[in-house]
Amino acid sequence: MTMPPVLWRFGPFGLGFGAGALMAQGLAPVAFAWAGPLALYVVAVLFRAIGTAQRAGWLGWVFGAGYFSVGLSWITEPFQVDAAAHGWMAPFALVGLAGGLALFWALAFWCAAGLARGGWSVVALVGTWSLAELARAYVLTGFPWAGLAQLALPGDVVLRLVPWVGAQGAGLLLLLSVLPLVYLRPSHGTALIPGAAVAVLAIVAAPPDPKDLPRTDKTARLVQPNAPQDEKWRPEKRWLFVDRMLQLTAARGDGDGREGTAVARPDLVIWPETAIPTLQNHIEDVTPALVAAAGGAELLYGIQREENGRYYNSAVVMSAEGEALDIYDKVHLVPFGEYMPLPYVWERLGVFGLAARAAAGYAPGARHKVLETSLGRALPLICYEGVFAQDVGSAPSRPDFLVLMTNDAWFGTYSGPYQHLVQAQLRAAEQGLPMLRVANTGVSAMIDPYGRIRDFIGLNTSGFIDTNLPLPLRPTFYSRSGDWPVLLTALLLVVGATLAWLRRKTLRILD
Repeated sequence: MTMPPVLWRFGPFGLGFGAGALMAQGLAPVAFAWAGPLALYVVAVLFRAIGTAQRAGWLGWVFGAGYFSVGLSWITEPFQVDAAAHGWMAPFALVGLAGGLALFWALAFWCAAGLARGGWSVVALVGTWSLAELARAYVLTGFPWAGLAQLALPGDVVLRLVPWVGAQGAGLLLLLSVLPLVYLRPSHGTALIPGAAVAVLAIVAAPPDPKDLPRTDKTARLVQPNAPQDEKWRPEKRWLFVDRMLQLTAARGDGDGREGTAVARPDLVIWPETAIPTLQNHIEDVTPALVAAAGGAELLYGIQREENGRYYNSAVVMSAEGEALDIYDKVHLVPFGEYMPLPYVWERLGVFGLAARAAAGYAPGARHKVLETSLGRALPLICYEGVFAQDVGSAPSRPDFLVLMTNDAWFGTYSGPYQHLVQAQLRAAEQGLPMLRVANTGVSAMIDPYGRIRDFIGLNTSGFIDTNLPLPLRPTFYSRSGDWPVLLTALLLVVGATLAWLRRKTLRILD
């Protein structure tokens, strides 16, 4: 198949960059359901016609550069919080991140074109691309943001697939459903088989009606103060946001939590990441106010703490009497945000992590842990940790629910917070666990164990939600297997396509 001559005027690489930018429109908040499949089909046509492995590698790079530069444009927002000090870094961050992540796709395209030809090269590309996405999720602490499973598709198909195969597996199935279509002929429908199989699986895995979702008799209150990042730490304003959270926490009503009405007293109140602008070491100064506002409920809040000269980004469970029952220290920190790799090099240049409260940045916690709360066993995830399926899977035991405490004010007001929310939905669906997501500026939400948002507070709004916690589902297949089946399937596709091409090449030579 060849591209129409009018399109070739843009050149394969210009067309590839444009296709990547188009695919980014499948990400939130635009979320065009057609953007991902269409862009993947276009790049498959280009890949088939591109020729050498070297040119295929460049095609993968420009496609990735177009996709990541548009899809991750929110990465410039953190540098604008203190624009005088960090604004100059923004364009370098976007160009460096987009270009660096595109290298993973360049390697995938180059390998696929070098290992096989014809239709088998497309099969190999499904495998190498999936391996590249796995590497992107794990290598150098990982950064799977804007993964293929985060593209909007019709009918919530991804949320139906991830309990079985995870986000990485859903991405592999998307590639397997679209890329072979470049070989579709009117008399030959084999290329439609993978997509039809995925559609059947999605239909079979359809979740029940939300009205039939069983819930506990426990109520959580999610508190969102709407604290913009450029105001959050100002001395004249930071305690205003705490006062706002205290008022929202103290609100009382006669509702049952199912329709968003205030209850007489929730069982657990949750505040967002770094909600209290002091160290846990000095929490006794505000404990009486916290206890009075909670009115007999437990409080789970985000705060920083210091121990032996090391600073931690933490979540604390406080009893109704004001005692710290348990503490979780964030394990998976944001590079160049909460800490600097090779800090001694960067300190000489006067460059420090954007969110770090100490020159050396935060220290990572020892391990992921499950917290005992009045609602049951909770697995806390602090902001960036909600991006990683493996962080949820590394819990020492299965919790009753997930808690994501975040400060999406860093991500701006357009795409970043909504893309982060989509990833929270994936984590809930992968594990079959409800999630309580609490953000400083939004979006705070109760997400059911099928990944559906059941109640929320919008972006840049202050308020609270009282919600009955849904019951967890049985452990999903993905919660037991992790990404191993996806890794093995991708390797099998690469090896199988390579061997099939070599066999075909050998037969031609013998003939």
